[in-house]
Amino acid sequence: MKIISYNVNGIRAAIKKGLYDWIKNENPDVVCIQELKARQEQVDTTELEAMGFKHYWMSAEKPGYSGVAIFSKIEPKHVEYGCGIGKYDYEGRIIRADYPGGSIICTYMPSGTSGDERQAFKMGWLADFQDYIDDLKKTIPNLVIVGDYNIAHEEIDIHNPKGNKKNSGFLPEERAWVTSFLESGFVDSFRKIHKEPDMYSWWTYRANARPNNKGWRIDYQMVTSPLEEKIIDANVRNEAFHSDHCPTYLEIDL
Repeated sequence: MKIISYNVNGIRAAIKKGLYDWIKNENPDVVCIQELKARQEQVDTTELEAMGFKHYWMSAEKPGYSGVAIFSKIEPKHVEYGCGIGKYDYEGRIIRADYPGGSIICTYMPSGTSGDERQAFKMGWLADFQDYIDDLKKTIPNLVIVGDYNIAHEEIDIHNPKGNKKNSGFLPEERAWVTSFLESGFVDSFRKIHKEPDMYSWWTYRANARPNNKGWRIDYQMVTSPLEEKIIDANVRNEAFHSDHCPTYLEIDL
């Protein structure tokens, strides 16, 4: 199974920049989208359906905000919309597709960059998400959790670790959460394959950051430990320019 995960920073804008053509050329089995900023009825899905994708949307209640979706050529056994916690489901932060070999969760984790209130919301989310996943693993041990985690884990995952150590997305408590999450039974599929630095998935639009590769790796495809040996390949697709993020790629024998 070939899985693409992509924070598109507005799916309608990304489509205008050639997203559908890029997906067609990439030819994945599953595409997980974050930051839709749209409802399904606002998006022309004709080309998507022509490529053979069934599509499932968990948009935010607030217009033009957040939202996640899964496009799949393989019809899932079941699709779960949200996590059952109202304040997160209101923002459209989780959707899950169940397949015979395991489940794919597409998530858009909160950002804390707008201030203390949202940072507190983010930290609450991280604790609740861990509890949600711990409970889910009891019935579905094979999980692939993809999306924008809004945290750069290690110094290798950010271009200026010293200058960003007090910024949301690279705070010690956020990084410690990623470490704890991995220790709870997950593998960072990208780092299993790639040990080299300067491999990022997000660049600010300011200060010519992307041409200079001054980025952060905040987008992940985490897999539960039983799936580690089933990872075939993992990478970032940094040649894709439909967003301030680039897609992540995972090939796994699910």
